[in-house]
Order: sequence, then C-alpha cells, then structure tokens
Amino acid sequence: MIPRTVYDEEHEMFRDSVRRFLESEVVPFHAQWEKDGQVDRELWRKAGEQGYLVPQAPESYGGAEADFRYNAVIDEEVSRSGCTGLGWGVHSDIVVPYLMRYGSAEQKDKYIAPCVRGDIVTAIAMTEPGTGSDLQGIRTSAVADGDEYVINGSKTFITNGQHADLVVVVCKTDPDAGAAGTSLILVEADRAGFEKGRNLDKVGMKAQDTSELFFSDVRVPKENLLGEEGKGFVYLMQELPQERLSIGIMAMAASRVCLDQTIEYVKERKAFGKPLAALQNTQFKLAELDTELTSAQVFMDRCLELLVQGDLDTVTASKAKLLGSELQCRIVDECVQLHGGYGYMWEYPVARAFADSRVQRIYGGTSEVMKLIIGRSLIAD
Repeated sequence: MIPRTVYDEEHEMFRDSVRRFLESEVVPFHAQWEKDGQVDRELWRKAGEQGYLVPQAPESYGGAEADFRYNAVIDEEVSRSGCTGLGWGVHSDIVVPYLMRYGSAEQKDKYIAPCVRGDIVTAIAMTEPGTGSDLQGIRTSAVADGDEYVINGSKTFITNGQHADLVVVVCKTDPDAGAAGTSLILVEADRAGFEKGRNLDKVGMKAQDTSELFFSDVRVPKENLLGEEGKGFVYLMQELPQERLSIGIMAMAASRVCLDQTIEYVKERKAFGKPLAALQNTQFKLAELDTELTSAQVFMDRCLELLVQGDLDTVTASKAKLLGSELQCRIVDECVQLHGGYGYMWEYPVARAFADSRVQRIYGGTSEVMKLIIGRSLIAD
C-alpha cells in the first residue's frame, strides 16, 4: 500500500478509540439490529458521550471543533466494521452541517448541542416517491399562512426516518419558481400532522432504519426556515460535495476490508488439491482489484485534503462518488465470485457486503447523475 499521509497522529489515535467502541458497543449486537430493522436508540447517546457525533461542531456546543478528517475516520471505521446500520454519517456529515452553516443563532442554540450529545437524531427529507434524483421536481409544499408554514407532501427512502427527532425537509415555497422556489424547513417529529410510515424492508443495510415520511397540514413557525426562503436548492448544491465524498470514503474502506477478507479466505480454501490462492486466475484477480483500489484511495485522500482546505468542487466530488461506489460494487462482486457458493451465504461477511454495497451507486445522486455532472463540465464552453 502507498502510505496514507492525509491523517495526523491525532487522527490515528482517534481511529483506535472509534474502533474499540465499535467492537464493544456495536459489532456484538448488529446481527440482532438487522432483525429489528434499526439500531438501539441508546447507542446514539453512547456515541455522543464519546464525541463520535458531529466532531466538527464548535466547542461552545459540546463538539471538538475538529476538521472533517475526524468525520472521515468515523466513516472509515464504521465501514470496516461492516456495521451498516449506523446512521451517523447522515447526521454528522450531512444534516447538522446544514444547521451549522445556514441556521439562525436561535436554531443553533436550540439544536446543535443535543445533536452532539445524541439526544436529537436528525434526517434530511429530499427524495419523493416520484422524483428520485430530480430534486427540482419535488412536490412537497410549504405554504405561508401568517407566521407559519403549512407543509403537505410525502418523502421516501429517508435514512434515520424512524429515529429522527428533527428533519430538514426540502419543500416548494414557490411552485412556479422552479429551483428558485425550493426551501429547507426544520420539522420536529412531534408536530401534529407529521407521521412516520413503515420502516422499509431493504435488500441490504437491514439494521439502518429507512422510512417513508408523511406531512398533512403540518404547521411550523416561520422561524423554522433554514437560511433564506428560495435558497434551498442552492444550499443543497453547496453541501452535496461533502455528502458525495463521504460516500466515496466509505466505499474505499468497505472495499478494502472485503478484499482483505477475501485474500485470507483464498489462502485457506482448497480446490483441485491446493489453496485457491495458488491458482493463477485468483492471483490475477486479486492483483487487478488491489491495484484499482490503491489508485482510487490516493485520489480519495486528495479529495479529502481539498475538502478540508475548502477547495473541493462539485465535479471533483462527483468523480469521487462515481469512482468509489462503482469500484466498491465491482470489488465486492469479484470477492463473492472468489468465495464461490459460500459467498452467497448470509453468515459470510462478503454476502452482506454484496447486499449493502449496491445502494452506494444510487443514493447521494445516482452514478448516471454523477456522469451527467462530469460530462457537462467537459463540454462546457
């Protein structure tokens, strides 16, 4: 492996702490949480006590005021553990940063500290049943009525949907203004008319609660508007690079652990009187996968450096997301093949990795959307 230089000694010490926490508080229980369809809610508070939620939050709100590399360490260790039920990435990498960047002083004072402690779990409600990646086509409306907004509509595929205490809802405040009519509004889970639908039964990531959300004449004060009215689409575009890089970072870590496990498997598994690792085809496949992964990791680390410097642009982040998610699916698929029939058995980590990895090419913007963003940049005048 090419030595990674993106992290300092402090980051690696933090990594050891996160790894020990996952091994003691998450790994032994994750199989049961997969059956339950969600993790134990108390885990969020335990993580908050250790500083694993929103480490970049200001010290005045109980955070460590750390750079995003600490978030990346958590993302990597969660992926390496195979514990895909944790929704910390959505909470720490995506939702709370919206609050920190666009929230009013009152919103920050009210919500950020509880988010850091794990007392409040957050979600972001973008996707609707008929829109998918088309954020400009959302139909959930927020109509001004005096000092309140009245929200109507539905969302689906919402990570942390069951546990969420606070949801950033992408709404249309002016349906005739296109993207300029989109706003972000904070909705507390106890608001009248706000209902959480069923916990969706997914192919993978079975311990991660993923829900439908319904809004029927939900009234919230105008103080719940996040940032400025009509700027929601702009805010989404500004924050999506960080989300997409997070997906790429997790893809690298998940790919590495899957490949490492497969290397150990083929050393032990015998076929035709000798270990699978002795077969030339096995060695060729492993060489290809390791070469691709090593190359991609260097690019991903550079993207992380750019993000910390404030220089990661949308196109480069799209490349990171496209490269990471596509490579992860390819590596995991090849690892299943090298396991043979055992690779299709749920008790083997590679089978779970196969089921968990597929959604990486869909959420956070599909691979096709990433290609569109990159392609348009190449032919732009």
